[in-house]
Amino acid sequence: MQKTRWAILGPGAIAESFATWLPSSEHGELRAVASRDAERASAFAARYGAAVSGTYAEVLARDDIDAVYVATVHTTHAELAIAALEAGKAVLCEKPLAPSAAETERVLAAAERAGLPVVEAYKHRFSPLARAIDRRLKWRQVTAPLHVHAQFGFAAGSRDGRLFDPQLAGGAIFDVGGYPVSFAVGAAASAGIALPELHLANPHGRIEGDVDVYSSASIEAHGFAAFVECSIDTQLTKRADIVGDGGWITLENAFGDRDLSPNVLSHIHEGQRHRIEVAQVHPFAAEADAVSRALSEGRLESRAMPWEQTRTVARLLDAWHAGVMATG
Repeated sequence: MQKTRWAILGPGAIAESFATWLPSSEHGELRAVASRDAERASAFAARYGAAVSGTYAEVLARDDIDAVYVATVHTTHAELAIAALEAGKAVLCEKPLAPSAAETERVLAAAERAGLPVVEAYKHRFSPLARAIDRRLKWRQVTAPLHVHAQFGFAAGSRDGRLFDPQLAGGAIFDVGGYPVSFAVGAAASAGIALPELHLANPHGRIEGDVDVYSSASIEAHGFAAFVECSIDTQLTKRADIVGDGGWITLENAFGDRDLSPNVLSHIHEGQRHRIEVAQVHPFAAEADAVSRALSEGRLESRAMPWEQTRTVARLLDAWHAGVMATG
């Protein structure tokens, strides 16, 4: 399998993590860095040994780039992803793929036209732990009716910057709310719940400066219920629980961090508690390899985060955000 030659679009903080861990991937190498500010791109490229730097247009026009990692603010994801696809590049895009279901569909339609993969970078979905959960649900070791509880949040120190800017899709839901929602959607899919049946209920939140700083909601379908929480002004855990007939899965750390994936779950099955430990991976390397495999195999999506789940998460985030802003 040939090396995938990567370009980073947006040399910000999260791109630092991608550049740090890409060398740990099996199939990727950093070739270029792009930014609206060519000097900023050049400095980042020099720091991480990329041979090429320039503006977005300059880098996307090159024929020695196979894939791009979109690491800009949420509101520019769709524009850059579509431009990359039209330039013949596969796309790994930071979550959310776009801050609306409509924009998400635009990106996926562009990928279909280009015949190239698009992968949404919910890092926990690319870990061995995610596969261990999937297996237990598919093997019916925990069965419907399922109840899921997942949360992710932190206390932002400053009220400046994109997190608190409504024009940049700031707020808890679009920044961290996708993690518990994508966890719930992944659990539902593995348990055989039809994803179009999932709907959002009971949105609640606290609004500060026109963005949600804490939000909660329920996700429901026949045989399935999830309670999700997120915050950017209060420290929450990264815990997730899946409770059903015959068993209980608990993850004290469901989402890991930028350096290592989570690797431990507790599984109660038929009255016996089991501690399951799996291998850890570097999440950014695992995401990059998922794109490389899709490219090599001629697939448009990653099996770890398929488009149906991306679409469902986008739809639920839309409903959650609209409900909180209307009632908060």
